[in-house]
Amino acid sequence: MEDTTNLSPKADASLYNGQPSDTGSSCPSAGLTSRTPSTSDDIRNGVSVENVPNGNKQWFVLRVSYGRIDKAKNFVEAKGMECYVPLRYKEVRKQGKKRIIPIPLLPSFIFVYATAEQVETLLHDNKVVANESKSLLSYYFNHTIHLQDNPNRNPPLTIRDEAMNNFILLTSIKNPHIIPVTSNNTQFKLGDNVVVTEGEFKGVHGKVARIAGQQRIVVELFDGCLVATAYVPKEAMRKNITQVVIATKLNMIR
Repeated sequence: MEDTTNLSPKADASLYNGQPSDTGSSCPSAGLTSRTPSTSDDIRNGVSVENVPNGNKQWFVLRVSYGRIDKAKNFVEAKGMECYVPLRYKEVRKQGKKRIIPIPLLPSFIFVYATAEQVETLLHDNKVVANESKSLLSYYFNHTIHLQDNPNRNPPLTIRDEAMNNFILLTSIKNPHIIPVTSNNTQFKLGDNVVVTEGEFKGVHGKVARIAGQQRIVVELFDGCLVATAYVPKEAMRKNITQVVIATKLNMIR
């Protein structure tokens, strides 16, 4: 994994959660980060910026070869495309002082907001980068469905804007207790889809789980990609009625 402890304070808003590198200062207020680099100052000042759907663009999940997340970020940006690299914030002690440093939350993935044609071109160009024995980027496929014209192949995985916004909201919060988890160590309370109503995780939608002896909210972006909040008390959440209604309708259809 690349060392990200010395990230530039002017990290682009579309990447690294829109957060500057560690300055020892307190966390800015939570908000949706923008995909647009020009809004980086607003993000660092705690301004909430909505992600607005843009024509045929989608959020593509691309796999990054080991230890090259910074290079992938620079490569995508050089092509004029917008992307997002989630971070987690780790507490460390330096010279006797507690500091929070950013490290990649999902070092094998980068999220690119582009058209299918743009991503195809990006991956083609990526395969001919000089002095590289392995492709920097590759598709991450959706193994739950198949292509209509080829039942033996899976399409590239894309993420809905609503789900991506929720994921960005959670991973943009500078809290060292936000962690990646797996389905093996997550015990969901069945049916408990909730939305956080108070505190720094306000607005995050997910499922209640008990992890490391604490009640947390887990957000699942795609199969195998789960991220948990820090502890959330039951008074700071409510049932997500929308999710309950959708689940009920699906059961009626079945």
